[in-house]
Amino acid sequence: MNKLEAFGHIAALAIRGDLVFPTSVNAALRVQLALEDPETPIDEAIRLVLAEPQLAARTVALANSAMFNRSGSTVANVRAAITRVGYHNLYALAAAMVVRQFGAKIVDPAVRAKAEQLWQHCVYVACLARIIARDVTEVNGDTALFAGIVHEVGGFYLLSRADEFPGLLDPDPDNWQPASEEIITREVMNKLAIPEEVAAAIEGLRDGFLGVPPESLLDTLLLANHFAPVDSPLAQPREELPQSDSVVDLFIDEEMAAGMLDEAERDATAMTAALLV
Repeated sequence: MNKLEAFGHIAALAIRGDLVFPTSVNAALRVQLALEDPETPIDEAIRLVLAEPQLAARTVALANSAMFNRSGSTVANVRAAITRVGYHNLYALAAAMVVRQFGAKIVDPAVRAKAEQLWQHCVYVACLARIIARDVTEVNGDTALFAGIVHEVGGFYLLSRADEFPGLLDPDPDNWQPASEEIITREVMNKLAIPEEVAAAIEGLRDGFLGVPPESLLDTLLLANHFAPVDSPLAQPREELPQSDSVVDLFIDEEMAAGMLDEAERDATAMTAALLV
């Protein structure tokens, strides 16, 4: 099966809702969907987290990381960890587990390497998006972090199917891949119940233009992708931003960019360490 046939087949299955998720993804997804409701009682959130030992360990680790432990005091239980990181970040952590699990069963070493690079890219985009939301666009920082984590979820899904479809990662000289990838990404986001605001921003990334001034979630993701030090291995050839660098410089100068990258590096290291528990 060549690349065109592979993409066509997966896209057709996606349109029918026939998406293949690992069992571990479904478990983390159940937690994520429950936590989507901000009215979920804290005791119910604790029960859900404790039902998934990996999520419980990672929640405590994230709460004690430099990203969230600004006071230097250590928490040692799930209740205190949830209180510290908050529902939004716990929701993002569950989503990160979903994203990571897509690559867990990949056999081909080359594909696994792509999945690992894609994960590192997403972590940097998420951390940068949170900083850019705070300092530039003023969108909700928790939403920006979550959007950064899941913005390549369609790519992770495709990599998770690459062992079944060997031609999937072949070169694409005719550049017809984006249309199929867009369909697959949309259906995966539907399956994962990605909120509409986030899904719309992710879909806008492929051809989106940076607003002047940048003030939307899409602008936040465009800027985060622009500054991310690790590229997506699945990125299609295009200018990172349709505007020139001089437009970006109006809002993020060289000194500010350096500071953002330093902070994002620390946060990305903390997040990655927490998720390896």
